[in-house]
This record gives sequence, C-alpha cells and structure tokens, in this order.
Amino acid sequence: MKKRRHKLILDLIEQYDIGTQEELLVLLREKGCDVTQATVSRDVKELRLLKTLGSNGVYKYSVERSNDNGYTGMFDALFQSAMTKVDYAGNICVIKCSPGLAGAACATIDAMNVNEVVGTIAGDDTIFMLCRTSDEAHGVAEALNRMIGR
Repeated sequence: MKKRRHKLILDLIEQYDIGTQEELLVLLREKGCDVTQATVSRDVKELRLLKTLGSNGVYKYSVERSNDNGYTGMFDALFQSAMTKVDYAGNICVIKCSPGLAGAACATIDAMNVNEVVGTIAGDDTIFMLCRTSDEAHGVAEALNRMIGR
C-alpha cells in the first residue's frame, strides 16, 4: 500500500504543480487514497521531495533528478562506481558489482521503490532482483546497462 501511494504521489507531482501538503492530501483522496495529514507529511519526508520554483513563479514539490531516466544522483553515482554488468533471465535481473559493493547497491535499489521490482537479494558482488514480468526485467536491465554505459 505504501509503495503504491508513493508511486501515486510521484505521479501527481509530475502531473500537477502541488505546492502544499494540503493540496497533495486532497489529490490523494480524490484518487482513492484515504490518508491523513501526518501520513502525507511522512511520505513527503521519505520521498525526499524538494520545493522548487515552477515556471509560473510559484514553489512546487519535485524530485531531485540528475538526468532524464528518473533516478536520483545518488543512485547514478553508486551504480556507476559499483555495477559492472547487468543481465536478466525470465523475470530475474542479475546485477554484477565490484566486490563488497552489492549490499550498498541493493539497499539503494530498495530505497528507490521501483514499481517493477518485487524484491532484491544481495551477496558480496551479485544482486538478484525479482521483477513482476520478463518484460519488466528486460526494461530494468536495459535502463541499468544504459546507466553504466553498456
């Protein structure tokens, strides 16, 4: 439920210029999420939403993005230094990392709340990432390979 709500919040701030938690609360309720102000406040903090100046001169919620693929700068930096290869079979992605870095990379993936990812398991230099479908695994693997320049 929380992952779904977080995804909805991210979708809403992409679609609308939302400047207050109250505005976000109203939109969430319109979309069928029965939430409280306290829940919205926690979600804003957990998602690390920023207030940025919109084109209309009014501040609005946004997500820090370092590029157009939708991942944060921290995610990019970690993967560019940690990941060496990404492949997939069926609905499982296998991410090869430099020795000792798979745990940190895996924790970063989990923190990103990627909708296609059901769960992850990390070893010392390998991450198994379970996706819902093989098409989603293929898409995630392609995106990650683009990030590391493959």
